[in-house]
Amino acid sequence: MSVTTLADPTRYFEQIARTQERAAPPVCLYLEVTNRCNLLCETCPRTFEALEPPADMSWALFTRIVDQAPGVKRAVLHGVGEPMLVPELPRMIRYLKDRGVYVLFNTNGTLLREKRFRELINAGLDELRVSLDAADAASYAQVRGRPFFDRIVRDVRHMRAFQDEAGVSHPRISLWLTGLKETIQQLPDFVRLAASMNVHEVHLQRLVFDETGFGMARAESSLFEQTAAEEQAAIEAAQAIGATLGVTIDASGATEPGLSLKQQGENPWSGCRRPWSLMYFTAHGRALPCCIAPFSARGYETYTLGDAKTQTLDEMWNGPAYRDFRAALMSEAPPKPCQNCGLRWSL
Repeated sequence: MSVTTLADPTRYFEQIARTQERAAPPVCLYLEVTNRCNLLCETCPRTFEALEPPADMSWALFTRIVDQAPGVKRAVLHGVGEPMLVPELPRMIRYLKDRGVYVLFNTNGTLLREKRFRELINAGLDELRVSLDAADAASYAQVRGRPFFDRIVRDVRHMRAFQDEAGVSHPRISLWLTGLKETIQQLPDFVRLAASMNVHEVHLQRLVFDETGFGMARAESSLFEQTAAEEQAAIEAAQAIGATLGVTIDASGATEPGLSLKQQGENPWSGCRRPWSLMYFTAHGRALPCCIAPFSARGYETYTLGDAKTQTLDEMWNGPAYRDFRAALMSEAPPKPCQNCGLRWSL
């Protein structure tokens, strides 16, 4: 029997994996518009190894991918680089918005000058996620590798003031902090800082690291399944402060922060639905299973699922590499990038 609906999601995913039926087209695209960056973050793999040659996604490749996904509802324009380094970014956003797509990206916030944020607003960007990772300049420099904390805080405040004066609510702006043993105690002050910047959303992002670790992305810095009482107290204090100041706090995957730091089930990776719902492309057009994969396992060649420069999206999406990947994800021996999904990082 052919499966053509997501009305019963669990049955759909299991049957697609078991019978190798054609999967419904992806509803989300992750497009790494650049793999270049102007920071040297201690939690990012590109600081410590060359993943692919430096590049921006070309306009031709960008439109080739987007034009093959007419039903896509959401586009995320980031990967391992800083999207605001890309001159074509506003044009890319507008191209997607003209197709009714919800568009967002993560930024390090170092390039949010007025000219640039006006371009984002005019292009129709829906959501802007600012990765700040600390509540003070010294801790920021330790995690992010550059002394740009005060500048980012200033520029985000300026952007929010501009939005209020112009009467525009887009893009929705949030601040993100990676949960590290070294910085989790700053979460209450991070919430206060957000409120002072007129930002009303804070997200605690779970640390991702591979088996060997790099920089600050290592087991001893992770909070997952090893959150101490005082660290849990900091999370609860931040939530209480947020309730007072009108700042909401959640975690990766839109979960409650405390829940996001605990293991979910025996084989938590089997709860992932990314290979049935989204496609991720690097700046060079390489198809990867998700945005977490570059952080969780080294060597793209071991989990590449296709090449957008030489294959159509349908050839990849319903081809043998994707089918085999989905089947393995439903088993007790998942693909390498997924082996600790839900254990060391969020679903």
